[in-house]
Amino acid sequence: MAEPEQPQIYLISPPEIELSSFPDELAKVLDAHPVACVRLALATHDEDRLSRAADACREITHARDVALVIDKHLMMVERLGLDGVHLPDGARAVRAARKELGPDAIVGAFCGSSRHEGMNAGEAGADYVSFGPAGETDLGDGSVADHDLFEWWSKMIELPVVAEGALNADLIRSLAPVTDFFAFGDEIWTAEDPSTALANLVVAME
Repeated sequence: MAEPEQPQIYLISPPEIELSSFPDELAKVLDAHPVACVRLALATHDEDRLSRAADACREITHARDVALVIDKHLMMVERLGLDGVHLPDGARAVRAARKELGPDAIVGAFCGSSRHEGMNAGEAGADYVSFGPAGETDLGDGSVADHDLFEWWSKMIELPVVAEGALNADLIRSLAPVTDFFAFGDEIWTAEDPSTALANLVVAME
């Protein structure tokens, strides 16, 4: 029987970034690890700040052939030359996003811990769904996307699945056989050296 492929790395930007330093930090991480996709997930709703951050990150990601998607802001994708959008509200906006962006753009949907929402997102045209948080956290409503959800999804559904939120080495080891991507955000950016922090997590994926 063939060994399952190792999951790929998906990065989520911090909610606040310093434009004078973050692009260099991102470049360092991308040069050290094979990353499939980066999500620009800034908390700001300031269009100018978002645009400048997207421009800086796009320069870094596209030079390395890494996809860059933006969190929520569907209407900014084409204007900023991004690869797609990550929708935080499950299946709700997937069909509209697909219609707006066309067949080649990446449309991803965060579906919490809901199998039903994930299936609806897939049927509506999502390229991937993400479930989370995969680990225990005080944030949100306390629900967790557990191992059974990922295991069921990997057996029954062909659409790629992303595990995100409160990940640690033990969780990564447990979920590696049943997820296609691990999305790392705070897990690496809060460390002194994000590249080394990611290297430690990658070991658990193997």
